[in-house]
Amino acid sequence: MDQLSAMQTFRRVVDLGSFSAAAEQVGMSHTVLSRQVKNLERHLGSQLLNRTTRRLQLTEAGTLFYRHCVQILEQVQAMNQELRAHHQQPTGTLRLSVATAFGELELGHWLPDFIERYPQVQVELNCTDRFVDLLEEEVDVCLRVTDHLPDSSLVARRLAASEVLLVAAPAYLARHGTPTTPDALAEHPLLGYNRLQHPQRLRLTRATAWQDVRMPQRLSANSPMALRAAAIGGVGIASFDRFIIHDALQDGRLVQVLGDWQLPARSLHVVYPQSRYLPPKVRAFLDYVQTYYATPRWT
Repeated sequence: MDQLSAMQTFRRVVDLGSFSAAAEQVGMSHTVLSRQVKNLERHLGSQLLNRTTRRLQLTEAGTLFYRHCVQILEQVQAMNQELRAHHQQPTGTLRLSVATAFGELELGHWLPDFIERYPQVQVELNCTDRFVDLLEEEVDVCLRVTDHLPDSSLVARRLAASEVLLVAAPAYLARHGTPTTPDALAEHPLLGYNRLQHPQRLRLTRATAWQDVRMPQRLSANSPMALRAAAIGGVGIASFDRFIIHDALQDGRLVQVLGDWQLPARSLHVVYPQSRYLPPKVRAFLDYVQTYYATPRWT
């Protein structure tokens, strides 16, 4: 028995004063509504209505049940209205995870606008370069710049290409010379990101040709921002996603090396747990970043 449906029928019958009026209002037969109330009485073990040919009268138990019935049904209605509003309006805490460099260099361009646009959403930002288990750590959305996403139950949307460039400071090249071929890189120190499996190896491609290069490592670090500072300071040559060095290329603190050769590109993805019903805060964020990065940002 659907007790909630039976309670709604019971209340409607009492409010309208007859099974016939209640049946006409909901477009059901008198017999079906009568059976629902009888099943409810059987379930409760109490007679709720005294039935005569002329009218219905609440029993003592029926009066008590009717009072609670009204309270419960109004609470259910309020709950449904609140949930519908929640699913229509982005609200609550959005737990967002990004890589440290992305958080420091990129979020300032658009996150303030997102927060202003959705004032009822509170953003809880986690900047980390370690792998984040979204489900275990209860993260709503993750932004990842990578050349490989492992197979998982997560959903990933590609937002933008992230070109990888080989760069150095003009002062470094003035002191040590500018390499003009991949082989010449072996004479220069590399600033390596030590979270990579092979931080000293580079694969350069040009048209259909490719060449693997191994560079001596002058400095290794687990922070792209530390390596960026070292490159600008003239310590050596390094490879970066363009978004990390975009401003330094524009103002001349860094210049591209071997610009006619390419390193394997990466992609910016937005990753989130699979769900049939995405919370409005997550849907709003996905729509926002997809729209923002539809325009190339780092060229």
